[in-house]
Amino acid sequence: MPSVCVFCGSLNSVSDLFLDAARETGRLFAASGWTIVYGGARNGMMGALADAALAAGGRVVGVIPRALVEREVAHRGLTELRVVASLQERKTLMAELGDAFLTLPGGFGTLDELFEVLTYSMLGYHDKACVLVNTGGYYDHLLAFVGQAVAEGFVAPRLSRCLLVAAQPPQALSLLERSLAETRRTAPKR
Repeated sequence: MPSVCVFCGSLNSVSDLFLDAARETGRLFAASGWTIVYGGARNGMMGALADAALAAGGRVVGVIPRALVEREVAHRGLTELRVVASLQERKTLMAELGDAFLTLPGGFGTLDELFEVLTYSMLGYHDKACVLVNTGGYYDHLLAFVGQAVAEGFVAPRLSRCLLVAAQPPQALSLLERSLAETRRTAPKR
């Protein structure tokens, strides 16, 4: 069963457009047999993603720092909830548990997670697919920045291709399934 590490927002103040995209992502990936690994919160897009995946019969693993559990944001109904000491430990464990990365709309924490896995990919620390879901054009300005970074020579054009972009969750699922199939096809036999 493949697993996808999902980065997304945790605030309840976001539009239904984004919450619905998180729910659709949870349902789609659960129905396709993917385990979802995410930040372990019960609120915002995180909670919507987890609840939809669980309702669809999916497996959901949350990874949350102890300090956030103590603030009572941990989702207690997950398949598995792993409590870690720090945000850095959370990111490391989530990356280890995921066969691929998926980024939905979010704030600073989401961007931190996205850019860390992209940087590690560019440095050759992993070869896992990284897909950004650009719901409602949310990431248009970020994608323009990436284009400018390439144009100005700060990012090599080949490295900017580490980030795949999908407009909607079904396209993201398709990109990740193709990438995972390609990785398995080209992996050395043991």
